[in-house]
Amino acid sequence: MRYQIALIRGDGIGPEQAEATLLILSRLKEILGLELEIVEAEAGDRCMERSGTPLPDETIQILRSSHACLKGPVGETAADVIVRLRQMFDLYANVRPARSFPNVPSLKPKIDLVIVRENTEDLYKGYEWEFDDAAIGIRLITKRGCERIARYAFDLAKRRRRRVVAVHKANVMRITCGLFARTCREIAKEYPDVAYSEMYVDAAAMDLIRRPEQFDVIVTTNMFGDILSDEAAQVVGGLGLAPAANIGDNYAIFEPVHGCAPDIAGKGIANPISMILSASMMLEWLAAKHKDEKCLKASKLISEAVVKVLEEGKFLTPDLGGNAKTLKLGARIAEMIGQIESS
Repeated sequence: MRYQIALIRGDGIGPEQAEATLLILSRLKEILGLELEIVEAEAGDRCMERSGTPLPDETIQILRSSHACLKGPVGETAADVIVRLRQMFDLYANVRPARSFPNVPSLKPKIDLVIVRENTEDLYKGYEWEFDDAAIGIRLITKRGCERIARYAFDLAKRRRRRVVAVHKANVMRITCGLFARTCREIAKEYPDVAYSEMYVDAAAMDLIRRPEQFDVIVTTNMFGDILSDEAAQVVGGLGLAPAANIGDNYAIFEPVHGCAPDIAGKGIANPISMILSASMMLEWLAAKHKDEKCLKASKLISEAVVKVLEEGKFLTPDLGGNAKTLKLGARIAEMIGQIESS
């Protein structure tokens, strides 16, 4: 099958990360015959400067006509780009894995968890007003939103180690978090083969540092998930290794967790692995959606190549303690994919 992939390079280090990721996708085309048509689309701060809008209608149409989108980090206009796209395409599941890698400092050696975050509701809905010297924001939590994110988390756990912990603050936010917690308990009854537990968000934040290896799948609300996923990324070595997926029933956008890092933009030293692993997640999603074994193999090859390149430790970017350039690391991962496939 031939796939059209929308590519938003983004701002700051985004274009550099995108170039390194395209090396990997090009290599997969060569060795697997993977049919990917990359269609460039603009969005973000630079787009705002050029066209007066951070998310042009043309970009939205490109995404609508594509099978999936691979997106680089965006700067100050992020809320006008990714938050809007999440709601526009109803990408209700934000999926952020965090795992230990070889030669990367990690709090524990065997961390392998996924944070599944509701992606369209909560305070990030943007319902805020200011009155004189006061401001108010509405936290919107719906039964439907809770049900579908809980089911996504349990379905994911069935493919992993069969453990789900729901993270909330229902002892304080009794109505909004109370609805989330009650709904997760209801959905848990549909999955008797998955162990279910709950934690308050402050305790979960502490245990991500104290006992991160205990977690398998964490399911939580939008803002809590945003904060905890950055913490989890740092626990396993930093945001440069952190991919993410925004997934709906019919469409998905894949992107690095982090921002656009303008302080190092243009220096060629950004770690591209977060975007490369986002591409791996994209291929895995395409494989599941279209029952495409070739995409699944491509996804696994990327993940395996990243691990092997980190393990050999010769091509590490400065954030990982090395001095390799962004494109050099990308090229080595692409080369490793070929070596794995031919072995």
